[in-house]
Amino acid sequence: MRGCLFAVILVVACATVAAADSYDDAVSALLRGDKARAVRLFRPLAEEGLARAQSHLGEMYRTGQGVPQDYHEALMWYRKAAEQGDTGAQYKLGLMYYFGQGVPQDYQEALKWYRTVAEQGFARAQFNLGLMYHEGKGVSQDYQEALKWYRTAAEQGFPSAQGGLGLMYHEGNGVSQDYQEALKWYRAAAKQGLSQAQSNLGVMYYLGQGVSQDYIRAHMWYSVAAAALSGDNGITAIKYRDIVASRLSTAQIRKAQEMARRCQKTKFKQCD
Repeated sequence: MRGCLFAVILVVACATVAAADSYDDAVSALLRGDKARAVRLFRPLAEEGLARAQSHLGEMYRTGQGVPQDYHEALMWYRKAAEQGDTGAQYKLGLMYYFGQGVPQDYQEALKWYRTVAEQGFARAQFNLGLMYHEGKGVSQDYQEALKWYRTAAEQGFPSAQGGLGLMYHEGNGVSQDYQEALKWYRAAAKQGLSQAQSNLGVMYYLGQGVSQDYIRAHMWYSVAAAALSGDNGITAIKYRDIVASRLSTAQIRKAQEMARRCQKTKFKQCD
């Protein structure tokens, strides 16, 4: 009897090792760009119930890597992984409901999944939850709740949340208007390359909010932001950079441009 029990344990252990090896092989194939092989390796593991493989397979269907893009198939695999507690799959389910990918757009369902992951400390979900409260999507607009989730994510170093927190202090939404606090959070986000925060720093230097009015630094931050922003935000950054330029001498513009180049070259570490 003892021998039979040992044999069963040995078979289970070997199967576990084999599954781990197959999963590692699938991840390796994905990293080296062999998407078709990754799908072939993830699929049997996913069908056996391995949550990590289900989550990967869902992502590959959502983005069309190694398989034709199929939101319905992605949703199925994400849901299987999410129900086993896979935080990545839970977050992606939130995204799919938010954008209406494979399902009718449903902010309430997106909010549910974001909250599930946010409460586990996932900064990106915390930011998204804060954004939904900020904009009143799926819930009544609630600046205090938005502030809470932005701060939670910002203190983990998530740049979009830092920028959002800066904006709330800048505009006085859910909190007393505080330019110094806005400046602090904009700087934190700008140093991580968040272009909208860089543009907002341009605003603060241009208007002298929380800092001494400084057109050279305003020009510099607008230039840095304009180089990365696109669409209407990019056009706005260029517009205000040019307005600032009209207040500067040629020498001052050259200085601002040199500061912008140094800021970009040092990956936003040397910008002031």
